[in-house]
Amino acid sequence: MGDGSSGPTMDLLRSEPMQLVQLIIPIESAFRTISYLGDLGLFQFNDLNAEKSPFQRTYAAQIKRCAEMARKLRFFKEQMRKAGLSPSTKSLRSGDIDLDYLEVTLGELESELIEINSNNEMLQHTYNELSEYKLVLQKAGELFHSAQSIVAAQQSELELYNTTEQSVERSLLLEQEITMDPSKQVNLGYISGLVAREKSMAFERILFRATRGNVFLKQSVLENAVVDPVLGDEVEKNVFVVFYSGERAKNKILKLCEGFGANRYPFTEDLNKQFEIISQERYFSIDASERKKKVSGRLAELKTTIDVGLAHRSNLLQTIGFEFEHWNFLVKKEKSIYHILNMLNMDVTKKCLVAEGWCPVFAKDQIQNGLRRATLDSNSQIGAIFHVLQTKESPPTFFQTNKFTSAFQEIIDAYGVAKYQEVNPSVYTIVTFPFLFAIMFGDWGHGICLLLATLYLIIREKKLSSQKLGDIMEMAFSGRYVIMMMGIFSIYTGLIYNEFFSVPFELFGPSAYGCRDQSCRDAYTAGLVKVHDTYPFGLDPKWHGSRSELPFLNSMKMKMSILFGVAQMNLGIIMSYFNAKFFGDNINIWYQFVPQMIFLNSLFGYLSLLIIVKWCTGSQADLYHVMIYMFLSPTDDLDDNQLFIGQKFFQILLLLSALAAVPWMLFPRPFLLKKQHEERFQGQSYARLDGNDYPPEIEPHSVSHNHEEFEFSEVFVHQLIHTIEFVLGAVSNTASYLRLWALSLAHSELSSVFYDKVLLLAWGYNSIIARGIGLSVFIFATVGVLLVMETLSAFLHALRLHWVEFQNKFYVGDGYKFYPFSFASLGQDDE
Repeated sequence: MGDGSSGPTMDLLRSEPMQLVQLIIPIESAFRTISYLGDLGLFQFNDLNAEKSPFQRTYAAQIKRCAEMARKLRFFKEQMRKAGLSPSTKSLRSGDIDLDYLEVTLGELESELIEINSNNEMLQHTYNELSEYKLVLQKAGELFHSAQSIVAAQQSELELYNTTEQSVERSLLLEQEITMDPSKQVNLGYISGLVAREKSMAFERILFRATRGNVFLKQSVLENAVVDPVLGDEVEKNVFVVFYSGERAKNKILKLCEGFGANRYPFTEDLNKQFEIISQERYFSIDASERKKKVSGRLAELKTTIDVGLAHRSNLLQTIGFEFEHWNFLVKKEKSIYHILNMLNMDVTKKCLVAEGWCPVFAKDQIQNGLRRATLDSNSQIGAIFHVLQTKESPPTFFQTNKFTSAFQEIIDAYGVAKYQEVNPSVYTIVTFPFLFAIMFGDWGHGICLLLATLYLIIREKKLSSQKLGDIMEMAFSGRYVIMMMGIFSIYTGLIYNEFFSVPFELFGPSAYGCRDQSCRDAYTAGLVKVHDTYPFGLDPKWHGSRSELPFLNSMKMKMSILFGVAQMNLGIIMSYFNAKFFGDNINIWYQFVPQMIFLNSLFGYLSLLIIVKWCTGSQADLYHVMIYMFLSPTDDLDDNQLFIGQKFFQILLLLSALAAVPWMLFPRPFLLKKQHEERFQGQSYARLDGNDYPPEIEPHSVSHNHEEFEFSEVFVHQLIHTIEFVLGAVSNTASYLRLWALSLAHSELSSVFYDKVLLLAWGYNSIIARGIGLSVFIFATVGVLLVMETLSAFLHALRLHWVEFQNKFYVGDGYKFYPFSFASLGQDDE
């Protein structure tokens, strides 16, 4: 495949030359060897143990160990996220930490953090319960206090009434009531607690139904939400007190509290003091105040303890965060090395590992230096062996890209990865993609807005690349250089169209046209007259707003679209020639490239020639008539539609050439491929006598198998489909390029409508508010419709023109990417 060279070719047109390599590595230096190759990032390993499950491989235990450490690191990251901390963004250290020491450290930190979290949760649960208990004491106290106030008022009335003449009789009755048999008295109990406010109505309704109305419920609304001890979330709650009579009612109330998630707190359990609670104010006030003091003191102690625990937890997480990225990278690196080691084969002596993989030819010396360094650093007595293998397997495709070209390469790879050594369309896409976009988006005001937005992303790319962006922002950031080129080309085409937010300017000199008189009354009837030299660059500003603006721009942009479309399709067919020449495929050159060029240019190349001739000569010939009657009546005279001498004979010649190109594409290629295959089969059947690498008992079977694989009918049908697709596609693809004209016209008209019907209309009012509203609507419409929706629309149409109209002429795209083993990508990948 070639010898190692000092550096890459950096040829974006074709893939870097690749080679299949076998490495024989002693076991004692295997780990360092893989590590150094990961640092180099230029070797793609093949899995030689694909038939084995992950648990049957040699280093499954080490990978499980790394996975456990990665789990602990994910736990630390989640804890830091909950605490509002982020890992340190400082650069990773160069020195490695012993994995055993790291494993012990992570285990100790995890145990300590789990213990801190457990203690904190327990303390927080107790604190939340006491907080709720304090609120119950406060609100229930208010309820009892109001009841006691009513009782006191009633007692005052009773004392006043006892001074009357029935005082003796009522005193006897009261004494009789008090000295009544205690067994006949009604013993009331009550349950207090908190229930969620959203459940309070249902709680009250079901409580009434379950006890058949034999309870008395009193609720008090809490002004602020409280932290629920069970859920740990802030919940709006009500304090309730339920009075009941009997154990049966009590059990029902307890079950309902449990079902509704109501937290119960004791107020008093002494039934003998219920009467005192209602009648004696001093008991409650003393008891409640003492309880409040005790609860408040306990809350202050818990708050101090919790704060100390949280401070210790925060310090521990900050310590972890400072080392987190370094530890995370080391664990990922270790795991990836063992994953690669599991892809290697153990030789029969159990002393060496055998690796196979792809690497660029230029990386041969760098890989060999890495192997030698690994041997020296591991004190191995035997060095690793680097052996280039010969293979017929298609190598992976590898393009050396940078931050500017990578986005354009991603556009191509989204269609399909280039076959090995196939022409890479991204070389031309760097120019053609933003240019076709700009044809549809031609406005140098809008182009400046795009350019400024992308310059902001480019200037701050170092900072933004280290941040997590949203999906849309991430796409815009990754394609910032594509958008920058789109903005630059839009400024260029906007200057040609002479449009700045649809407003023309005389940037390159005065207009070539003027009015016939100072009043300009006949400007839209008799037209303008030429008073200066032709406008030096782009469209003359006088065209804008004239009655012939739309017909003129339509004609110009439509013909311009056809010219650019035919030119790009010709470029695609020419690329197929370079592909065929590179691979030595003369059949494709003579029976695919040549007839395709003849067919396309006999029809649409000729149409492009007529457009240019008409522009240069100023002829009034009808090109529609010329192209239609070129097929319907090729022998008729052209009369006024003749653009040059000999045009009739030339058209007949082109028509016959186009008709001859169709069977030229269809018939010879399948027969020549069949003949070529038979000659190759005969050559291979006699090649063994000259000494071949394949064993004699294997080769005849493989050769006959290859011979049987050639199906002439399949090849012929495929060629028929390809021929029909190209012939019909030549028409449809050319028509498809008219989208350049349609979108350019739509963009120009939308911009003109927003300017004339929004901004100028608002500016006609002598009101600052009306002008402000008009300017706001104009800005939002311009940004939302023209700079966002129109940009996306033009981008997608330009993408389609490249994928379908351009790349289907030469691009196969059935290759696979070169994915080297590299530690540089570990920081971007999540577990």
